[in-house]
Amino acid sequence: MSQKSVLQRGLNARHIRFLALGSAIGTGLFYGSATAIQMAGPSVLLAYIIAGIAIYIVMRALGEMSVHNPVTGSFSHYASKYISPFAGFTTGWTYVFEMIIVALADVTAFGIYMGFWYPDVPRWIWILSLIMFLGAINLIHVKVFGELEFWLSIIKVSAIIAMIVGGFGLMIFGFQTGQGDISSGIQNLWIYDGFMPNGIAGLVACLAVVVFAFGGIEIIGITAGETQDPKKTIPQAINAVPIRILLFYVLTIFVLMSIFPWNQIGVQGSPFVQIFKNLGIESAATILNIVVISAAISAINSDVFGAGRMLYGMAKDGQAPKVFTKISKNGVPWMTVVVMASVLLIGVILNYYIPKNVFLIIASIATFATVWVWLMILISQIGMRRKLSKEEVKALDFPVIGWPYAPAFAVVFLVFVLIIIGYFPDSRPAIYVGGIWLIILGLVYYFKIKPNQRLLSQHQEERRTSVDE
Repeated sequence: MSQKSVLQRGLNARHIRFLALGSAIGTGLFYGSATAIQMAGPSVLLAYIIAGIAIYIVMRALGEMSVHNPVTGSFSHYASKYISPFAGFTTGWTYVFEMIIVALADVTAFGIYMGFWYPDVPRWIWILSLIMFLGAINLIHVKVFGELEFWLSIIKVSAIIAMIVGGFGLMIFGFQTGQGDISSGIQNLWIYDGFMPNGIAGLVACLAVVVFAFGGIEIIGITAGETQDPKKTIPQAINAVPIRILLFYVLTIFVLMSIFPWNQIGVQGSPFVQIFKNLGIESAATILNIVVISAAISAINSDVFGAGRMLYGMAKDGQAPKVFTKISKNGVPWMTVVVMASVLLIGVILNYYIPKNVFLIIASIATFATVWVWLMILISQIGMRRKLSKEEVKALDFPVIGWPYAPAFAVVFLVFVLIIIGYFPDSRPAIYVGGIWLIILGLVYYFKIKPNQRLLSQHQEERRTSVDE
């Protein structure tokens, strides 16, 4: 292993585009959408559009900073530079913790999915094999990681496009079930207790679920340090976000609710399986299993990559152990990959001993963490703008849209989501867990990180003084 500390720029435009696409399409769409639909009914479409606008603004804010200053571990570095070192420390570690929690859930899900085909094989064998495989992929070369993400995303995207096309076919030609004809068409959006059956309260309640579904899309910023042409590829990937949200979330859910009464979606298994079965495809469950396995592998792969690169960037800033800056001969921060794989192994063991409901309460921090990271991105971008001169602002290659009103809207929206999470009893544990997490980070920072950084600054100053003399 080489000790050089420069990452290789091995990700091209195709990799970045599909990495962003894959990170935004996962369990949140395939399963989480049913929960959001039950809360808000057809008005969930409004929730996806409003949240999608806010998230696009977040991504544009991140894009402005990433193109202006492309670094690994981007938004932690920006929060340190434009808000405070403590803000950068909490942002980086909260993102890493979020990635670990989501990866643990996806690793467990992968074992369950494989049990569909091989019920007699112990789950831990599949999980261990996957961790070893993804660990190896992440150690080889960043280009190999990009290629794997590209092909996994192709599988997910193809399945969703097939479902949308098939769904429109069912809407046009109709279909029959064991109970006879089922009404299909856009009238389903209002004939079952109206467009907003649970009122404004239902629409508001589903916002937290909808926002969480988009979690992970910020990985585009983390790739900046390994992108061949960040000034070109990052804007391309970010500008495609609205189209992806409209196509893969809004259009998919529109088709689902036009085919089935919204109050039946998710009640009799996955709505995706229902659509393929109604198309006469008997192997619908097998097809969906291939898709969700691809989604799980893609998500875990992205989580290991994202958390690892964040740790590398923070270690360079003195906010994580220096061991995370070690780079292999292939230009990969190998220690971060080893640590992430080890944490996943421990998590797999814990999954067998922690009751499911307790684990879900702990996992609820992922929602809090996602919103926290996005808020820090927006505030960092505002901080950067304040430090730039008028000439520097005019010279920005990829400025945020609608400044300053658009970022202000996104900040207000995300604060509102945090209030929603705290208001409803089912999601309230996320606020408690998130608050405790931030207090722990605060104690670590003020008693460990800050004194070390002060000592480092003193040493650097002493060296400069001795050189001058």
